[in-house]
Amino acid sequence: MMAAMPAHLRPPLSRPLISRPLISERRIRARVAALARAIDADYRGENLGLVAVLKSAAVFAADLLRRLETPATLDFLAASSYRGAATSSGAVTLGGGDALAVAGRHLIVVEDILDTGLTACAVLDRLRREAPASLALCALLRKPAAAALDLPVAYVGFDIADDFVVGYGMDYAERYRNLRAIHRLARR
Repeated sequence: MMAAMPAHLRPPLSRPLISRPLISERRIRARVAALARAIDADYRGENLGLVAVLKSAAVFAADLLRRLETPATLDFLAASSYRGAATSSGAVTLGGGDALAVAGRHLIVVEDILDTGLTACAVLDRLRREAPASLALCALLRKPAAAALDLPVAYVGFDIADDFVVGYGMDYAERYRNLRAIHRLARR
């Protein structure tokens, strides 16, 4: 079996350009803390579970969980619609989550970004079939098209323009997840 080519030897991804931070690390931290306080106020004493949508929401979900005072579990569902591109393919593939304890629990789906809303709809539909006590959505970022949708969005970190963004767990072709701030991505 052939080993993967080291990252430094791979050809560049047609030289994407990253903007100065759109949302700074400091602003992200402050907003995550505020979201956690709001969730604590709404769910204190409840059987709360966070369900993060992999991979991009993992960083946000971990930070949010650490800021909560309300005991909560953290589970993950894999979802894909971008498949390495800068626009959604329009088809959402879900994976994992077969062992989630959903019935009778209060669940908050944690999303990195609400863009078209397709992923959120697919995840919510999947979880509704298992009869949770309640089901809400917490998104770090929301774009204009998603704001117009009828989704149970209870918590939003930031509303942003219709730009492709990376950083704080969000990627382009698996790159830039490690950036601490959120940046716009432009391609030459």
